[in-house]
Amino acid sequence: MNSAQFYYLLRRGIIGGGGSSSGDSFTGLLDTYSGAAAAYSLRQLSSTYSGNAIKVRRSSDNAEQDIAFVNNELDTASLETFAGSGDAFVTTWYDQSGSGNDATQTTAASQPLIVSSGSTILDNNKPVMISRSTATKLLTSVSLSADQDVTSFFTGTNAVSSRSIALTWSGNKYLYAADNGSSSSPESLGEFSNRLNGSTFTLTTRDAMYDATTTQSLLTAVIGESNNLIGLQIIGWSSSWDMWRTQELIIYNSDKSSDLTGIETNINDFYSIY
Repeated sequence: MNSAQFYYLLRRGIIGGGGSSSGDSFTGLLDTYSGAAAAYSLRQLSSTYSGNAIKVRRSSDNAEQDIAFVNNELDTASLETFAGSGDAFVTTWYDQSGSGNDATQTTAASQPLIVSSGSTILDNNKPVMISRSTATKLLTSVSLSADQDVTSFFTGTNAVSSRSIALTWSGNKYLYAADNGSSSSPESLGEFSNRLNGSTFTLTTRDAMYDATTTQSLLTAVIGESNNLIGLQIIGWSSSWDMWRTQELIIYNSDKSSDLTGIETNINDFYSIY
């Protein structure tokens, strides 16, 4: 059996199991906390999700390939086999919510990096996609009802070496702008509450945002309906800012205040952030 055959059988769950097809008792975050408007992750979030995690482009010949899950985590073995000794870039981050809101990037120079010189990039021993320049971003079109609250759970790290923005909502409203030394606001929303690593965290300046998130962080926002958000447009920002080092983003078009602790605990149990 060659390596390609092995990893094919592994992904299908025929040997060793893979994703929800392995026959284990896996219960994902979305199994317990359903109803997400969009759910992007480098881990499997639902036992019923049978799709892929990401599609990547390799640097050697620009070929593209879907990468699935094995045992509910990103299939880094297949990812690295495909990339070879080169790099791999994310062209599609698949939405696991069932809404079909995949995040994509067709411009090669703007695609986030996930494999560097044959090795998966890791934060805290988990795969992460990182910015390559101020052009790096993923585009999406998550539709939201403007007359309802929005709750988002974002796992990542600011770009550290440069200023970075995590999310761009409708109307170019940004959230989590981190910029070392800047006294400007880290967000352009109105009514909302924020948490960092399971505790209340008031967003004051971009400098404070930077200082608080130079290592892997879980940021939770409950955004009031007065913001009239009708969608998420970009994971990152349109230009001039880097994208955050990004691992997971889950969005609900509702106030999930009663479930914050449960969802944050699920995320932290997997990523060991705090």
